[in-house]
Amino acid sequence: MDSSSVRDRLPSRRGLLLGAGAITLGGLLAACAPGTPAAREPAATGPAKRGGILKVGAAAAATSLDPVTMYDPTAVGIVQLVADYLIWLDRDFSLVPRLADKWSADSANRVWTFRLREGVTFSDGTPFNAKAVKASFDRLLDPHSKSAALSAFGGILAQGGVSVQGKSTVVFTLERSYSDFPYLVSAGNYNAVILKSDYAGDFAKHPVGTGPFLLKSYDTSTGAKLVRNPAYWQAGKPYLDGVDIRFYSDSQAQQIALQSGELDTLIVTDPSAIVASGDVVLDTVPSTIMTAFTLRMDQAPFDKKEVRQAIAYALDRPAVNHSANNGLGKLGNDHPFAPQFKDHPTGLPQRALDRSKVRQLLSAAGVDRLSFSLTFEPESKNYALVIQDQLRHCGIDVTLDERSAAEFYGGDQTSDTPWLFTHANLVAWAGRPVPSQFINPMVTTTGMWNGSKYANPQVDAALKAYDAADDARTRRQQAEIIASALHEDVPVIISLWEGAARAHNRTRFTGIQAHPSSYVDFTSVARI
Repeated sequence: MDSSSVRDRLPSRRGLLLGAGAITLGGLLAACAPGTPAAREPAATGPAKRGGILKVGAAAAATSLDPVTMYDPTAVGIVQLVADYLIWLDRDFSLVPRLADKWSADSANRVWTFRLREGVTFSDGTPFNAKAVKASFDRLLDPHSKSAALSAFGGILAQGGVSVQGKSTVVFTLERSYSDFPYLVSAGNYNAVILKSDYAGDFAKHPVGTGPFLLKSYDTSTGAKLVRNPAYWQAGKPYLDGVDIRFYSDSQAQQIALQSGELDTLIVTDPSAIVASGDVVLDTVPSTIMTAFTLRMDQAPFDKKEVRQAIAYALDRPAVNHSANNGLGKLGNDHPFAPQFKDHPTGLPQRALDRSKVRQLLSAAGVDRLSFSLTFEPESKNYALVIQDQLRHCGIDVTLDERSAAEFYGGDQTSDTPWLFTHANLVAWAGRPVPSQFINPMVTTTGMWNGSKYANPQVDAALKAYDAADDARTRRQQAEIIASALHEDVPVIISLWEGAARAHNRTRFTGIQAHPSSYVDFTSVARI
């Protein structure tokens, strides 16, 4: 498995913060807080107005424009305009039917049957059918495809588990019961777009999909141009004539372009560097994007629970939110049940800065002076600096070990890759729509991304019970077991759940919204 396949997440926005934009925009940051627009977007009245080219800013894609292997937000955003999913995720992570209009499971939540929407065609005129859906998921499940979705399906759906019944029905037979399975074939698993059966990995040259736009040109240096798909299956949509995506080197250039009207919106907005000012408005929404502060439990000094707990109590979480995310997020409590998840446990006390408790815990562990090295990639640098400063005030010395992204995720994924085998590290995770997509790879005994080397049979069993159940009471009970164990054992510190934002210039278009995973859906964007 190479470094691109393990980065099954959208890169976080913090990498922009330490660039030129953060320095030049300092005055604006103080004057205008994100999420509090300087001017309100005009309310749309009457029927949606058709026409217009939406101008969208983005960083150049870090990965090739291949739906199977892509992981960066620019590539994902472009593909999402051209191809579609069985199910979309709304702003609150609710499931919205797209290419599938109905789905159901057997009594064990192990065999899932999806009925496909009829009358849909690919942009080249090829009929959309069950064969294309099966081929798309067979491709993602192929261990040799370098699919960025393999980890999401690990232990749940294996190669050979997808079958068809006629032209309009697809059946997924799982390895174990999983009540949240529709999320794994939705946009929540962003590689799961449906492609033609004969897709050969050449999407940039032959961008065929069932989405609202057609990709007319793509340049890895400058951007992409898309036009309205006249055969799109949603009648009357999109309202736009097209989308013009332009690549920018940094957030400062994007801010200036938004203010001047050169840009209408962005694919990814860093709320710490892009601000509401003049005609620039920020739409915000809660998200489950987070950075995991991982501690190796199989090595001293983190083999002692008291040491891990001491670090967790040394963090001033509201200050982390302010310094690393400009106050947009919600506090984390060292377990993967974000406040947005309906099974979020409410009985655990929120962990907070307690310097006397830090001293007591380190004394109980027999540690007079704690020091360690923290490894991270450039996009997590600001968060690393905040942690270093906060722990210093509690007498804990942290040496920062910054690696390039290629080095951080490189090496042998089973023995020496830095992101899974260094003493302590920071890993940015994309927002997931359900907690199991964090818990299964991150903290189960056999989890493929278990950087802490945590092993707790109680958590493993509770997760299987949680995944299998479809009644609210059982799921809440199992969530409490998992969250309580992780809060107590602290293999991973989750201090913050980031919010998501989308900046736009309010003068030309309406209907531009933030998405908790920074996904793009411009089908309802219309001229003002």
